[in-house]
Amino acid sequence: MTVATSWSTAVTLPEGPFPDVAVEAQLRFDTASPYAVCLAFPPLGDDDAAQWTFARELLDRGRHGPAGLGDVTVAPGPEDRVLITLRSPAARAVISVPAAVVTAFLLDSFRLVPAGAEAEHLDLDAALARLLS
Repeated sequence: MTVATSWSTAVTLPEGPFPDVAVEAQLRFDTASPYAVCLAFPPLGDDDAAQWTFARELLDRGRHGPAGLGDVTVAPGPEDRVLITLRSPAARAVISVPAAVVTAFLLDSFRLVPAGAEAEHLDLDAALARLLS
């Protein structure tokens, strides 16, 4: 993914065994995938970096009230935080991100691709060519 905007921040895992320990994470947005955002964590030891991709609109709506169903949900949290809950078949993690970082990141992404203009940034011809090759 070629990152068009990326915000690094310290996040916490309030339901984890060490709820006050900060972990580095990045919020990423790429104009080639205008409907999506990525929450990425650096690799730990020999493990690969962990990345979750989900709807930009979900992140935006979740700042104001609970949003989402399934693998990713977003909701306002305490103390000016946004809570992103990630679920897999094996585990569940709640990520607490500073609301100011989420808002600034989203403002950057909406400057690059305004809400409602996402389809204008899709290269459907290239996607179709990849499918047919």
